[in-house]
Amino acid sequence: MTSFFQYDELTWPEIAALPRQIPLIIPLGAGYDWDLLAETLDLPEKAGLLPTIPFGWRGSMLPVEIPLFNGYIQNLLNSLQDDGFTHVFALTPQNLDLGLGGWQITQPLPNHLTPSALFPPQEATQCVVLMPVGHTEQHSYHLPLSTDTIIIDSIAKGIATGAPGKAVTLPVMPYGVSTHRAAFAGTLNAGGRAFEDFWLGVLDTLILRGFTRFYLLSGHGGNCSFLVNVVKYAGERYYQAFIATAWLYLSGPAGITAIEKNRESKIGGMGHACELETSLVLHLRPDLVHMDRVVDETDFISTPSYYMDWVEGGALIANPPWEDDVTAGAYGAGSLGTVEKGAIWLQAAIAEKISHVDEIHQQYERRIARRLEYKSRHYRGES
Repeated sequence: MTSFFQYDELTWPEIAALPRQIPLIIPLGAGYDWDLLAETLDLPEKAGLLPTIPFGWRGSMLPVEIPLFNGYIQNLLNSLQDDGFTHVFALTPQNLDLGLGGWQITQPLPNHLTPSALFPPQEATQCVVLMPVGHTEQHSYHLPLSTDTIIIDSIAKGIATGAPGKAVTLPVMPYGVSTHRAAFAGTLNAGGRAFEDFWLGVLDTLILRGFTRFYLLSGHGGNCSFLVNVVKYAGERYYQAFIATAWLYLSGPAGITAIEKNRESKIGGMGHACELETSLVLHLRPDLVHMDRVVDETDFISTPSYYMDWVEGGALIANPPWEDDVTAGAYGAGSLGTVEKGAIWLQAAIAEKISHVDEIHQQYERRIARRLEYKSRHYRGES
């Protein structure tokens, strides 16, 4: 009998210690027969299930062009192979050829689990489409690899619940970009260019379906610069839409105030696997947090124009090796995380993002109104 474990619920040291021949599987969608999968894998004692990719392939609720999706998943599988794992697979519905050869396992899905409708629903075209992107990466010794995904998924769902009729959320995508990946075995990386192309493809699909307002939400700092590029490219391509992103969460005036009012750490205490992220996961998934393993790391190579904190400071933008600053893979003081602070900061993050949704609606409506006014003046011969 094969025992399947959830890969992203483990910590980085636990992943790094896995035997390299253990099967690791990235499922596309849900509804698979795990007994049949175990037989296909020749009944190993254990196998790891990575986070499910919720959409993107042909036949899913939100497909993109085949080369865009293939590049995305190939990079994820490459990440695991680069770390020495020898049995890595994409588990896919039958009749879907991703060009992965022996890296792909297919299964027929029951009819009731086969996507039968597109998402978001067509009646939601006047909503802001929330596009939450997390990641599967190391978060020091005490937090799971799913930390960024857990947090941004909860924020997106909180927005959709708190702004009914104004916002609808896609399922969270649990894979992003980690340019420091090689230093921490088990961290995934979709690759910057493939990541950008994939999300442009998602926007292409939704805009062709009539959606016009979008908010790309990231729970992982490494995604943010690439999402800015997506917004730039898409804004140039689609003048009829308003597409926005932001630096993580709790990064606007109200969010920063909420952080400063409740934080205990000094500058440098909030960056990664830190006081903030530890508090949020303690609030959302305390079963996945190991406070007895926390290692605070705040002795970074900092200068006046380059330092690490939640809203990263300084005029310089750089990407030096993490190994220069940390050994446990943390930037900050995770030991100061508490359930109570996590609850406060989650609600503040949701409130911040709901206000952004309102602004996106305002931006879209006012710009459309101005264009119509210009057009009307032109027809009337007015300057």
